[in-house]
Amino acid sequence: MALAAVTAALALGLMGACGGGEHSDAKEAAGEAPATPPPAASSATPSPAAPSIAATPRPDLTGIGASDGKVLTRGELDRAVLADGDVSGFRSGPMDAPPPGGETADRSECLPLTAVLNGKPEPLGKAVAYRQLVGPEDDRPAVSEFLTTHGVRDASTLLNRVRAAVTACADGFTASGGDGPSKYTGVKPLSPVKAGDDALAYQLTGDFEGDPVPLVFHLVRVGGTVATFYTANFENGATPQMPPALLAAQAAKLT
Repeated sequence: MALAAVTAALALGLMGACGGGEHSDAKEAAGEAPATPPPAASSATPSPAAPSIAATPRPDLTGIGASDGKVLTRGELDRAVLADGDVSGFRSGPMDAPPPGGETADRSECLPLTAVLNGKPEPLGKAVAYRQLVGPEDDRPAVSEFLTTHGVRDASTLLNRVRAAVTACADGFTASGGDGPSKYTGVKPLSPVKAGDDALAYQLTGDFEGDPVPLVFHLVRVGGTVATFYTANFENGATPQMPPALLAAQAAKLT
């Protein structure tokens, strides 16, 4: 069974986090999932989602004033989203918006999770900015970010719906769309980074031909704006780590 999350990850620019050599890299670049997951990294090789250096936010970051609930414009989002130099060792680059469609969970209570996976958290934002963030270890870790503006009520609703879905869908669910049906074997909450007005984190584990693919999401709300960060580990099934400095820096630029 193909895991449509692999396709979604490609659309969100996350395949930079995947190892496996030139052959599998070429297949991934063409939109194909490798026949088998790449081998686990050795103890001498840092995990693609676990940077070996401590990243820190730039100390002079200034906010755009989103904490009062202002609905930001697309131009304001582009100025507020993370840029080169905002976090030590990380570069920021453009990322295409996800393609139309995407996955749809088979259970209504799990729909907020597939909405986030599709790069279109609901309620839909009035404006959105997408970025690809890459770290210092051969462009690792690779993290995708989408910054959406809603107004305080809808932004709060978004986080509350996702939080409820994490609990309701703990045992997993299936989804249709993308390249075919997908199976998610479980959802579990993770410790959120203390940033912004509200934050949550969770792991969604996909099933790729019987092997686990952990997808980790961190959401931070500042006023009516939500920053969603997404990373994955296609190598060895271990929970990928999200650099907290990314979330702290983004909250600082929104405040």
